[in-house]
Amino acid sequence: MSLLDALPLSRKQVISIVEADARINAWEGSVRSGKTIASLLAWLAFVATAPTGGELVMVGRTRDSLYRNVIAPLTNPDIFGPLATQISYNNGAPIAYIMGRAVHMVGANDAKAEPKIRGMTCAGGYVDEATTLPKTFFDQLVARCSVKGAKIFTTTNPDNPSHWFRRDYLKRPAETRLRSWHFTLDDNPFLDPDYVASLKSTYVGLFYRRNILGHWVQAEGAIYEAFDETRHVVQDIPQISRWLCDSIDYGTTNPYADLLIGLGVDQRLYVVSEYRWDSRAQRRKKTDAEYSQERRRWLASVSQPQTNVLGVQPEWTVVDPSAASYIEQLHRDGVTGVTPAENTVLDGIRTVSSLFAADRLRVHPSAAGLIEELPGYSWDDEAAEKGEDKPIKVDDHSCDALRYGVRTTEALWRPHIPTLLEVAA
Repeated sequence: MSLLDALPLSRKQVISIVEADARINAWEGSVRSGKTIASLLAWLAFVATAPTGGELVMVGRTRDSLYRNVIAPLTNPDIFGPLATQISYNNGAPIAYIMGRAVHMVGANDAKAEPKIRGMTCAGGYVDEATTLPKTFFDQLVARCSVKGAKIFTTTNPDNPSHWFRRDYLKRPAETRLRSWHFTLDDNPFLDPDYVASLKSTYVGLFYRRNILGHWVQAEGAIYEAFDETRHVVQDIPQISRWLCDSIDYGTTNPYADLLIGLGVDQRLYVVSEYRWDSRAQRRKKTDAEYSQERRRWLASVSQPQTNVLGVQPEWTVVDPSAASYIEQLHRDGVTGVTPAENTVLDGIRTVSSLFAADRLRVHPSAAGLIEELPGYSWDDEAAEKGEDKPIKVDDHSCDALRYGVRTTEALWRPHIPTLLEVAA
């Protein structure tokens, strides 16, 4: 059967698959726009007839992300039909078998990954989300695809307009022998219109332009554009159905910030209380043991909204992952549910932004440090000039704690907040 008969395809997907005969073939654009499916069909067609004088590789930020974003869809018969039987892979293994060929599975999450393919002679490669990889790795992969007829297939969502992938590859198609196809959300005609409308309402500002419109735009100004103190800071908090976590950005010289986050019966997240210690302002540093003791006292003093109950025991204590000694202190003090925070910065910012935009995250006035930081939490212009999206690392301690708590407990609260959708690239 023809690969193009495997599943319904849009006209743009078919065109990109048929035309994907350049040395580097790139599908870029918004989330859920159909670019990944098109790129995978083009990759399967290539693997079926790829040159035999070199190795084949598939690359993701990690092997887990490669499995989640690429292999899981490929092996799903509801998506790829009979073609799914042509892929054999155990998650975490170094080799997959695709269309009868052995394919190396490589994670490339930092600059140290480049030696993984050094010395290889490659006949072809597939790269998931090129902008998440180090430039040194991608450059090395291009150099290693030296067999006659070798090709690279890659996808990416838009990023900063100065990002190396756009600057050195997408904007230099003749020099790099690259062909690209730009996809927007509206290029996928098979999505349910209600889903598309809901997805569009999930994003604001920078993330709307990137994830919905597919624009390569620079981060500008305030990070949480949707935050409105008159709307999101509330005195009256409903009953909390689930105390998700207290979330800690650890500091000794810098402020220590701990936020108590709960899920309200109205299907919103609430920052109910904050403990904060600024050693510079107080002119005294605290030890790990003192912070642990103060944390216990603070939680014991919190009044549960709409009840007469005093004291809260959250399900998780989410801690700045760099604070190893403090995590150990909490364990020694018998605190249960201690976990290092999920610290993917942009993903965390995107999630918090979406919650504010949908009015699904509110803050009690007692969280004074967080309320003071939120309006000034801004993108770093100097980092943007280098093609990076980073917050300015000033007055961000409670903002970091908020991001840690919301992102790390997402699996617990997301099923109860139906207006937010889990978006797959």
